[in-house]
Amino acid sequence: MTSLQDLSPNSRIWIYQGSREFTSEEAFRINRLAAEFVTNWDSHGTRLKAAAEIYFNRFIIIGVDDKQVALGGCSIDSSVAFIKKIENDFNVDLLDRMLVAYRDEGKIKTCKLPQITQLLENSEITENTVIFNNLVSTKKDWEDKWQIALKDSWILQGVN
Repeated sequence: MTSLQDLSPNSRIWIYQGSREFTSEEAFRINRLAAEFVTNWDSHGTRLKAAAEIYFNRFIIIGVDDKQVALGGCSIDSSVAFIKKIENDFNVDLLDRMLVAYRDEGKIKTCKLPQITQLLENSEITENTVIFNNLVSTKKDWEDKWQIALKDSWILQGVN
């Protein structure tokens, strides 16, 4: 089975952040479903070189090397349909782009984007707090720019 590490640096990446942490059993089941999905994922009848993995029991990351096979709109639609099925089956929101995940004393916490200002004012987080930049779109950026300091993210640009 292909892993994210097997994909080229320019492979496309989508990160779906859970509104809550998955239990160990849920993560195991989602991993099995994701492996089945990417194993059968195709574009115009041609299998894609793709991988899906769960990180920190909270993020589902799907990657595809679209240099070998062009990714069609129907292929992207099928991946979103897969994520919506996971949402429904596991009662978790994976498509809320207003939810920000950050590290706090070794744990991953979440808040709504507008709450960032209040968390900063209350010193619950700082500009050095590590956040998860789920907007990265390539494997290389995922490896280099997924976990970054809040001050290095796009988030503070809209807050200050």
